[in-house]
Amino acid sequence: MHFSDSPVTDTRYRRIAGSPPRAASTGKPQPRLAPAALRPHIEHAARQTGLDPALLHAVAQVESAFNPRAQSPKGALGLMQLMPATAKRYGVTNPLDPATNLLGGARYLSDLLRLFDDDLELALAAYNAGENAVMKYDRQIPPYRETRAYVPRVLARYALVRNTR
Repeated sequence: MHFSDSPVTDTRYRRIAGSPPRAASTGKPQPRLAPAALRPHIEHAARQTGLDPALLHAVAQVESAFNPRAQSPKGALGLMQLMPATAKRYGVTNPLDPATNLLGGARYLSDLLRLFDDDLELALAAYNAGENAVMKYDRQIPPYRETRAYVPRVLARYALVRNTR
C-alpha cells in the first residue's frame, strides 16, 4: 500500500478521498488519536521535552498516520519521519522504534521552537523543510507547496486533539 499527497497519475494507483470522521451529535471533525500502544511513548516524549502531547499527536498523525514503520520516498523514517541525519543528530539509532523515534522527533521539534523563538508555525515549517530553508527565506515559511500545506494541517490536527483532552 502506498500513500501520497501528490496527484495520482499512474493507473496502477487510485485516489482515495475522505475527510475526518464527524461526530454524530456535533458535526465537528473528530481527531484521530494515536493507537493506545503509542500513547505512553507520546506522553513520555512530551514530558522529556516540555512539549504538549497533543502537538506530538498532531505531528505524528500528519507525518506518518501513526505508522511506526513509515518510510518516505526521500528517506524519512518512522512515526515522526526523521531523516537519517536528524535521527543520528538526536541519538536515534533505530528510527523504526516508536519510543526512540518519538523522543528524537520531540527533541528536534523542541530545539526548533527554541531556534525560532517559540513560533510554532516556523518550527513546524522547519520540521518539514529543514531549518536552513526557513533561514534562507528570512525566517518565513518557505514557498514550498508541501510545507505551505503541512503547517496548517498540523495546526488543525493540534487544535482538534487539544480541544478533546
